[in-house]
Amino acid sequence: MSDYRYPFKSIPEMLRESARKYADKTAIMYKKEGKYISLSYRQVYYRTLQVSRGLKKMGIKPKDKVAILSETRPMWVLADFGILNIGAIEIPIYHTDSPEQIAYIINHSEAKAIFVSNKAQYMKLLQVRDKIPSIEFVIAHDRFLGNSSLPVYTLFQVSEISEELSEKDQKEIEDFMDTIEPDDIYTILYTSGTTGNPKGVLLTHKNIISNVHNTVIKAKDFLGEDEIFLTFLPFSHVLGKTDSCYLPIYTGGVIAFAESIDTLADNMKEVKPTVIVTVPRLLEKIHARINNVIHEMPPSKKKLIQWAINTGIQYIKDKYIERKNPSTFKYNLADKLVFEKLRKVMGLERLKGFVSGGAPLDKDLNIFFWALGLRVFEGYGLTETSPVLCVNTPTQLKFGSVGTLIDETEVKVAEDGELLFRGPQIAKGYYKMPEATEEAFSDDGWFKTGDIGKIDSEGFIYITDRKKELIITAGGKNIAPQPIENMLKMSEYISNACLYGDRRPYIVALLTLNMERIIDYAKEHHLKYFDIKDLAKNEKILQLIKNEVEKVNKNLARVETIKKFAILQDDFSIEGGELTSTLKLKRRVIYKKYWDIIECLYAEDGSCYKCSIGSQQNG
Repeated sequence: MSDYRYPFKSIPEMLRESARKYADKTAIMYKKEGKYISLSYRQVYYRTLQVSRGLKKMGIKPKDKVAILSETRPMWVLADFGILNIGAIEIPIYHTDSPEQIAYIINHSEAKAIFVSNKAQYMKLLQVRDKIPSIEFVIAHDRFLGNSSLPVYTLFQVSEISEELSEKDQKEIEDFMDTIEPDDIYTILYTSGTTGNPKGVLLTHKNIISNVHNTVIKAKDFLGEDEIFLTFLPFSHVLGKTDSCYLPIYTGGVIAFAESIDTLADNMKEVKPTVIVTVPRLLEKIHARINNVIHEMPPSKKKLIQWAINTGIQYIKDKYIERKNPSTFKYNLADKLVFEKLRKVMGLERLKGFVSGGAPLDKDLNIFFWALGLRVFEGYGLTETSPVLCVNTPTQLKFGSVGTLIDETEVKVAEDGELLFRGPQIAKGYYKMPEATEEAFSDDGWFKTGDIGKIDSEGFIYITDRKKELIITAGGKNIAPQPIENMLKMSEYISNACLYGDRRPYIVALLTLNMERIIDYAKEHHLKYFDIKDLAKNEKILQLIKNEVEKVNKNLARVETIKKFAILQDDFSIEGGELTSTLKLKRRVIYKKYWDIIECLYAEDGSCYKCSIGSQQNG
């Protein structure tokens, strides 16, 4: 402990000290009955102790695993710290996960209890009750009747909200809090792996505390003690949890919960945030919304706004990319006439900046936002790195890069171009997966990211390619394509499948047909066709494949579902270059060969349906 350099030993200690330092300051804002209400740091801390008291009474002990299956809401914070205060280990689960995925995580982690947000999540558990024998009870935020096979209690019941916390109870919990060591596991955070089953990342208190501490130091010219973080990212994702929850608590900021991703536009106007931790998909939606508004304007206004945007983009390029010293006159005029009003209408007049992570951010999109006076700071990290490894700041900025290293973090480039990192934020490994843990580190202890990159002479890091096959959507969700492709190929009518979705809002599939079965189907249903390729365009074949895709979608989490697909006229083959000698997909070859069709799958105007495309948008 003599070399421990951080202000807190554990995550619960961080909240306790912030509750003392910022006692009556607002910690949490959330919407209730149409209005935002607030909880102070003192109130939040007290309520987490009440949750801890209840969990102790229900038999939860140190090192026990307790899961949380919920949308992002204040209950997450109370449940999270309620678990951690007594030394139990938290198991976050995405609220969009399917019952089968939830069952796997519960069984693998051996979770003893689980918090859920509502009856819909509880019903998922009931569907797999016989597969989750370790779960003894459920704690729900919403009030509803449970099933006798799976007892459910409300958060208020467990907290005994009307029963004041005795000095003895509080002392017992805080005394135990003091025994938590920095290297103790605080969470097992499951992230998708290429084998299909998710891997449980072992993160310690030190991993998170060091990452928050060094990120705050890095962003000292950007972050203060009075920030309002508008929070919407899932807390089952390390970016949302660390940078939208723990970092605000560390700095004494406000965690303002958005009602949902769909209400963000309204919530921004109500909260007027200073910081929004986001993924590129939100920025893409805001960009599309701005363009739609401009499109509907009369010609005179449209011309003014386009002039302002062009002026702003050129100014940003001159200043930050060309590193010139451009005149500010035209830009300041554009800001006064257009951008200042736009920021106010959006509720972003106080915004110091977006912090973007979880997926690559388009360089031109970033420049567009800076032109509007809305700064975006792109960073990089993984679940295994807590997550921040590097980030851009107001004084250290290069568009297209993911910034420079935070303190205590080292990087090097392996012979094959893979980025390797070392630092106190790096996870211990994977739960019950010694081989995966060994594979994740080099012989001399560097963590292997699976991403190809480069470092320039000023220390800025650029991600240039991905060594792993994982798809990272525009929303920052990691998706392993191979298991889904294998499910599709279980259909008697589909011979091969290749998924795509990197940096995109949804997953699409390129499918090839099992022609023997398709010909049989055509004969049985008296379909007329000129040749084999003609069948790939037949409407009844399209509907047949659509039904097969829907069967697979029913077993997937929402973010994994295939929204559109294209039927290719030729199967993948070694001769065609799409398959290796061992019949594995050559993804880059396939993407390049069928790029026009992939673009059609993402066309918004539906103009490309000549490509034998099927849609699962309403599936």
